Amino acid sequence: MIATLTGRIFSKGFDRAVVDVAGVGYEVILSTDSVARMPEAGGDAFFYIHTNVREDAITLFGFLEEQEKELFLTLKTVSGIGPKLALAMLSGLRVGEICQAITGGDIKRLTTLPGVGKKTAERICVDLKDKVAHLSTGTVLPQDESSGVVAVEGSVAADALSALTNLGYPESVARGALGKVKKQLGEEEFHTQKVEVLIREALRALA
Repeated sequence: MIATLTGRIFSKGFDRAVVDVAGVGYEVILSTDSVARMPEAGGDAFFYIHTNVREDAITLFGFLEEQEKELFLTLKTVSGIGPKLALAMLSGLRVGEICQAITGGDIKRLTTLPGVGKKTAERICVDLKDKVAHLSTGTVLPQDESSGVVAVEGSVAADALSALTNLGYPESVARGALGKVKKQLGEEEFHTQKVEVLIREALRALA
């Protein structure tokens, strides 16, 4: 079984990357959040890997942090949640956010995740409440330019974040895009921009 991969990013897609390890290209399936945070093609990267073996395929699921992999494997223990749905959930929210929603019984927030209905959300809370508590501690929302921005309610950043999520981008991905814009413009200029400017520049960062 492959447990980790270290190599050069050969190419990136919407939900996957090809990692060149000593001349061998491994296709790794990733959350869209991980794709947004990982290096561009040509950069070096390290992934925690879950090797999913079926009769007709061997699939490598990749994670930037060990906690992501642990939550992914824990989510898969819930009836009705396969690897694709578990990864889609990690695309919608960061690990701490998902775990806090589970431990807090926040059904409403869980149902905002792709493919998660009310019954599935309730089952997740019942089955995993005591299993993910240790993953819900620590920083929930990214607060630095490299990983995202904290959008204070009523600010232009909050309005831009809301617009991007309404366009279908996962919240964590939208935060990451706005974080890149903030890094490019600088702290002071970022907060003085109009919301439509932030949206436009964030969409460029996501392109």
